[in-house]
Amino acid sequence: MHPRTASFRAQARQEYGFDPAVEEFPEGTETAADAAAAVGCDVAQIASSLAFDVDGDLVVSVTSGANRVDEAALGAQFDAPADAVSLADPDRIERVLGWSIGGVPPFCHDRPVPVVLDETLLAYDTVWAAAGTPDAVFPIDPERLRTLAGAEAVAVGE
Repeated sequence: MHPRTASFRAQARQEYGFDPAVEEFPEGTETAADAAAAVGCDVAQIASSLAFDVDGDLVVSVTSGANRVDEAALGAQFDAPADAVSLADPDRIERVLGWSIGGVPPFCHDRPVPVVLDETLLAYDTVWAAAGTPDAVFPIDPERLRTLAGAEAVAVGE
């Protein structure tokens, strides 16, 4: 197991009492389509953790792989105008969350940040989220994911 994936797994157990059943795919799971193909699920079941700069604050949107984030809708959740929302800088993501893009898990961040959950993920019994690297994912009930991430379920998809 990759050291970053092992770190995520240990942190999830220690902080949340959750032991993720991490699966690693050497061919990679960088895109939602890649992840869905690797695990054999619908692309809509991929819970992609995307970090945004929302009016100067870092926010994580856990979004269905079938959806794109509507930046205006995301901004509205935080009373910020659409032009104040953009994808966060990769260096800032790693510095604040402790994870590199492509492997950001929905929880176990180095610093607390607001997390929103694409409400369409709640339609599934199981979704798959990143486990610390671009080639590792884990299955989880979306309600449990919402609880562990302290996320609010919202409509953020285009």
